[in-house]
Amino acid sequence: MKYQTGDKIIVLHTNEEGKVIDIVNEKMVMIEVKGVKFPAYLDQIDFPYFRMFTEKRKAEKKKIFIDNVKPEKANIVSKTNAGVFISFMPIFDKDVFDDDVVDKFKIHLINQTDTAFKFTYTLFFGGDNNFELSNEILPFNDFYLHDVKFEDLSDNPRFHFDFSLSNPDKKKSPHYEASLKIKGKQLFKKIEETQLKNEPTFSYLLFEEYPDKVDEEKVDLSMLGNAGYRVYDAGKIKQNLAPARSVVDLHIEKLTDSWKHLSNFEILTIQLKEFEKFYDLSTLHYQPSLTIIHGVGTGKLRDEIHAVLRTKKQVKSFVNQYTAAYGYGATEIYFSY
Repeated sequence: MKYQTGDKIIVLHTNEEGKVIDIVNEKMVMIEVKGVKFPAYLDQIDFPYFRMFTEKRKAEKKKIFIDNVKPEKANIVSKTNAGVFISFMPIFDKDVFDDDVVDKFKIHLINQTDTAFKFTYTLFFGGDNNFELSNEILPFNDFYLHDVKFEDLSDNPRFHFDFSLSNPDKKKSPHYEASLKIKGKQLFKKIEETQLKNEPTFSYLLFEEYPDKVDEEKVDLSMLGNAGYRVYDAGKIKQNLAPARSVVDLHIEKLTDSWKHLSNFEILTIQLKEFEKFYDLSTLHYQPSLTIIHGVGTGKLRDEIHAVLRTKKQVKSFVNQYTAAYGYGATEIYFSY
């Protein structure tokens, strides 16, 4: 390898000096220039002392006394608010035929705004939570998230972010969610584009500007009451809710008498609708837990329920383990408010 960690280098395009902080692969290194870290190909940098021997020597400048020195204009570097991005840096390796193939991706979150954000990042594969991280990203900075194997990205990946302001603003939304789903064809196209353009990364925009808070539209309740509608006091909302249950049995014979003519899809739809109903009632009544009896069977109903639970913020945890009462046919859900 031509370079080692700690070597001083110069960026050929901008003539700026920096140093090598990491070796990515045989064609690429991670460099730092004026506090900014970014990847660069080997043909984009060089050692500073090569420039010393190749540059033409400038004529010696005449002495200028301090009284004659003109005030120098400061070079102003402008930082524009471009938005927040998720960035992919493909890491190449050699296959058995000595061809370059993508082995993995280094995933970064890039903040090109003047605002600091707190974020929770989750990577889902086929609906299952594979990786989760909570942290903060500073203005005009980038944050390394993790590495993802190239072969794993064929399993319906979804990159999900939940952002909030590090310094809360009453005029801004309390949080903002952004997701990215990548299909195989899109991924191959992006890799080809980076190779053609000789660029080390490709990125996707998550949002340009953090959204303002949406004011809830106020409704004239007196007009609704005069029109014959029943208007409830929000402070007494629990009194007008259907009662919740701590245990819900989703066996189809418990839900309807006429079920024998129904298809498997129709049965599953009824069961999931009943599950959603009592899940919502449990959270509205602030229940600490809920047990769903789904049976064993093929496991389709259990899997569908678990997929829904992974998307619910109120769910602290859930478990499908053997119990004397239900065997493996029930899932216990625990809430956090």
